[in-house]
Amino acid sequence: MALTGALLLTPAQVASADQVRDAQWPLTVYGAQKVWKTSEGAGVTVAVLDSGVDVSHPDLAGQVLPGKDFTGAGDPHKDNDGHGTGMASLIAGHGHGPNNSSGVMGLAPKAKILPVRIWSTKEALKPGSWADGVRYAVDQGASVINLSLTDSAAYPGSKVAKAIQYAQANDVVVVAGTGNDAGTVEYPAALPGVVAVSAVDKGLNFWSKSNTGNVTVAAAGVDTPQADPTSRSGYVVANGTSGSTAYVSAMAALLRSKYPDLTAGQIINRLIKSASFIYYKDKKAPDKELGYGIARPGTALTMDIPKGPKQGPLAQSSASPGSGAAAGDDDSTSQSKKTKKSSSGNILLFAGIAAAVVLISIAITVVRRRRNGGSNGPGSGGGNAPHSTGHPPQSPTGYHQYPDSIANQGYPQPPGQYTQQHPNPYAQEPPPQDR
Repeated sequence: MALTGALLLTPAQVASADQVRDAQWPLTVYGAQKVWKTSEGAGVTVAVLDSGVDVSHPDLAGQVLPGKDFTGAGDPHKDNDGHGTGMASLIAGHGHGPNNSSGVMGLAPKAKILPVRIWSTKEALKPGSWADGVRYAVDQGASVINLSLTDSAAYPGSKVAKAIQYAQANDVVVVAGTGNDAGTVEYPAALPGVVAVSAVDKGLNFWSKSNTGNVTVAAAGVDTPQADPTSRSGYVVANGTSGSTAYVSAMAALLRSKYPDLTAGQIINRLIKSASFIYYKDKKAPDKELGYGIARPGTALTMDIPKGPKQGPLAQSSASPGSGAAAGDDDSTSQSKKTKKSSSGNILLFAGIAAAVVLISIAITVVRRRRNGGSNGPGSGGGNAPHSTGHPPQSPTGYHQYPDSIANQGYPQPPGQYTQQHPNPYAQEPPPQDR
């Protein structure tokens, strides 16, 4: 998962959980309050294959199922990195305090999280070793699997690829991040039938470090506040396709709750048909950066969309990473027309942009945490492992005002789009390169 992460919201001065909520611009642009009148994800289990999920975090109390630890440590509720807890919070966080008005609110706050711990900062994930975690999630009843990670060993025919096929055969929506090194879409996102997610910022601009090519949809993934039990305040602000993947997994949970009779493929069909290219009139689906467009949960839930084939539009994919073709759509011309048509429908996703920009400008004292000193992106070096050893975490260095520091500071990165060079989800990102 190529998650970049890391401005830590500290508990000092004005940094507080209610300001974290105010800074959650995705909730504004997605029109979350209106979305929740239709669905909150109740009755749906989302498996988060990651660094574990801290059940003691107040924003996740009661949302996390027993789960399983595949690292050998034996505790899926332990998260010594923070990445897994962050993804869980974006999916199903419910905040805390009076009326749950403080902290992180997930986009599917009534969904349950199944923690499947497959790596940690002390136990690096070996390439291709997490196939059993996928099968476990399926057997435990998860109907959505969140993979905020990349792993080049998850190529077609591999053990992981077969496990994902098992999930798809059992009607599970599998969502994965495209990667964070501005290269081509990494595995497992590049596998047939997987919803490959790139990231956009609060202005709905494509995040330049997202990997491109075989993209399905794009979602919010820049400057996203999320829970992190390893930070002093319990929160961080992060960049990356890890976060955008979590948001799309939450959307899938909303849809599975609202439409329990639809297959996984038909749920994906709703995500694709309701996505939009608004603000991008020159783009055609499938686009190498945005796929079929920016995912819109409100529209996906309410738009009049035919069920379509049970296998969905991605099932027959033979596209390879970086091909620029949408996964398995046999009628890309027809799909392009349908996607463009949907962009003129419900504009709820974009209505809150101005408000979000104002909210995100609240001054929050932050600490930039550097988890490694690498100069390459999270997916550099081939994306061999979601997590690895070397480059131990470093102490926070210096204080900066949020969000002003965002324009000038790089963001750390994570495991998944972790590579052997970049063991942590919140490792320091390099400055933009001229291309």
